[in-house]
Amino acid sequence: MSGYKSKNGYEGLLIVIEGTDGSGKSTQIGKLKRWIEDQSYGVMVSEWKTSKFIADAINDAKERNLLNATTFSLLYAADFADRFENIILPALKAGFVVILDRYVYTAFARDVVRGHDIEWVKNLYEYAPEPDMTFYLDVPVEILLKRIIGTTGLDYWESGRDIGLSNDFYNSFKMYQNKCLDEYQKMKSEYGFISIDGTLSEKEIHKKIISNVKNILDVV
Repeated sequence: MSGYKSKNGYEGLLIVIEGTDGSGKSTQIGKLKRWIEDQSYGVMVSEWKTSKFIADAINDAKERNLLNATTFSLLYAADFADRFENIILPALKAGFVVILDRYVYTAFARDVVRGHDIEWVKNLYEYAPEPDMTFYLDVPVEILLKRIIGTTGLDYWESGRDIGLSNDFYNSFKMYQNKCLDEYQKMKSEYGFISIDGTLSEKEIHKKIISNVKNILDVV
């Protein structure tokens, strides 16, 4: 990999795409995966809340409205721990390029907005290695709102209804997402996010991501 020494401490590279729901992460991850594969590198993708042991428990608890702020945080931390131990870490050790749809920063934002101390949350994920690159797709709430309404619709949890911001889904979504965006803004400089305007076209965003990834891959 062009003499680049990974920040994560393993043979492979760890690339993170962060952003709220509706920011376009999935589209860009798909494009990035195909591009890296075209450069003849092995690639593995892991998404937030996809542990085969924990994800169903989270979904069930959400459906039955059983989660308080602490169980919400701990279940997501357990999901991440399982994926890290059984999927992410083996891939990094094997020299793969690992692309993650959300990382610990999602927990930092959501859990703090739900009232937890940031140091308490960080301790839950203290074993998580430093990514080699973290891209943050920055999209204003009003645009996120239009995208979500036009696709999946407003979700109880993504609207922050569980923390009682507002009885109105529309207003609650705006308030909750704005609070999450404020937390992401605080993390940009602390964790060296590469911030990209998420309102740009898919092609323009992809081009910006590739131009940065080329710096750590042996690609001309």
